[in-house]
Amino acid sequence: MTLQPSFRDAVERYLDTFDRGVLPIVQAGHPVLRQPAAAYDGQLGDLLPALLDAMRLTMVDAPGVGLAAPQIGIGLQIAVVHDAGAPDAQDPRERTPLEHRVLVNPSYEGVGDERRSFFEGCLSVEGYQAVVARFRTVRLTGQDETGRQLDEELTGWPARIVQHETDHLRGQLYLDHAEIRSLTSNDNLATLWGGHEGPAEAAQALRFPTA
Repeated sequence: MTLQPSFRDAVERYLDTFDRGVLPIVQAGHPVLRQPAAAYDGQLGDLLPALLDAMRLTMVDAPGVGLAAPQIGIGLQIAVVHDAGAPDAQDPRERTPLEHRVLVNPSYEGVGDERRSFFEGCLSVEGYQAVVARFRTVRLTGQDETGRQLDEELTGWPARIVQHETDHLRGQLYLDHAEIRSLTSNDNLATLWGGHEGPAEAAQALRFPTA
């Protein structure tokens, strides 16, 4: 795809509508979430930093640990991620800190066959979570916002975040990979399963398998 001034201008007008601040998050059912995003090859030109700033503000405000461009209605392969991590070093999710970063045209592949099952939510599926079995370790490739090539391995929760956000760019939601019998409201998750280290008790009560 080549640079399209009309597309860039439309994105600029959209950002300006919200004073280049927090943007609305698209919810499940909108077609943009189900269409593979276009590879980013400079379509936004010098507007890219403004978009990335707005995405970061939107993610933090939500609050969330990742946000893909389709979640704000822009079908480009761009995502931002950030997670402060869990205060407990023994957190079974291996939720280690993930510094704020930008993923452009990202892709991942599993490293080994080990998968882990945990509850997972999404800013575009408000109010619910479900258990998803994902690769414990992945190899991430792609670029950052400067065009620098990425090729690294991530393990635990950072790997889950990368898989979740990259799936968005493929037109997928976490529900496509979830054990649907595990689907729960956030209130029920906190009340019934919030005190447990993993989904084992929920799996037994709701009758769904885990990795």
